[in-house]
Amino acid sequence: MRMSTQAPRIPYAVLDLAPVTEGSTPAESFANSLDLARHAESLGYSRYWLAEHHNMPGIASAATAVLIGHIAGGTSRIRVGAGGVMLPNHAPLQVAEQFGTLASLYPGRIDLGLGRAPGTDQPTTRALRRYYAGADAFPSDVMELLRYFEPAQPGQPVQAVPGAGLDVPVWILGSSLFGAQLAASLGLPYAFASHFAPAAMTEALALYHRDFRPSKYLRQPHAMLALNVVAADTRAEAQRLFTTQQQSFVRLRRGTPGLIPPPVDDIEAFWTPQEKAMVAQALSCAVVGDPQDVREGIAAFAAAHRPDELMLTANIFDHAARRHSFALAAAAFARAA
Repeated sequence: MRMSTQAPRIPYAVLDLAPVTEGSTPAESFANSLDLARHAESLGYSRYWLAEHHNMPGIASAATAVLIGHIAGGTSRIRVGAGGVMLPNHAPLQVAEQFGTLASLYPGRIDLGLGRAPGTDQPTTRALRRYYAGADAFPSDVMELLRYFEPAQPGQPVQAVPGAGLDVPVWILGSSLFGAQLAASLGLPYAFASHFAPAAMTEALALYHRDFRPSKYLRQPHAMLALNVVAADTRAEAQRLFTTQQQSFVRLRRGTPGLIPPPVDDIEAFWTPQEKAMVAQALSCAVVGDPQDVREGIAAFAAAHRPDELMLTANIFDHAARRHSFALAAAAFARAA
């Protein structure tokens, strides 16, 4: 007999990687992202975030700020942001100007999540920022960026225009203890990449809550976890849809990333036992199944880890199936309201 556990009464959000599927184009990906964002807004999702990646044929969100503007301009209420901007690739001033512009165009709706990794391989990293010196400068870059959002002072030699004096919430993203410690020390909200790197999740959350210092940005800790959710009308169909993400992850680890592949009926014929074990660990924060599976899975994950928000992601090949999956997930939260 199945449990009657319900999903939690916490905000729920969307993480979109702007997937480019086999047989499609980035232009179609952008149209699908806007359609999904409008759908998410109508379903009660609180945020719609996009992530910066480079040199990856299956992910079209490289110019993250530009795509955020596209999504924000086509919606009216949902918060839109970066989950995240990979700060080592950029000068902090440029990021402040970009997000100051977005916040001026769409006041009260823009979020800025910052990551420490370059989000790509080493040759592309060098092509993005030829003076790149590694991620060790990340804390000082974050603090510089935060200063650009402060009101401009008389005689200030460099200011973000627009950006100075604007309210742009800054989040620290992470998949290790480093980001948790930095977010805690600066008194910033924290988002953990549990959807693909869950190993340090429990320890990172504990560290963040233990060491959090109240700040002018945040009086108490606020943590968001990412969760893969693939929902369909039947468990078998959801498991089949999930094979798209499983294949993509294996291809990335093989060093052969490409366009997002269609689902397969026999995933066992695709991977080795070692690859299967690797994917099982990396994607262990996943809820895959029918509507009841999704309700119970989300509720169990939230009860175990107690996030302040959940960010759902679903790498599904067919756009209609992806829309339906997010609708079923939203219904799980609505039942708890």
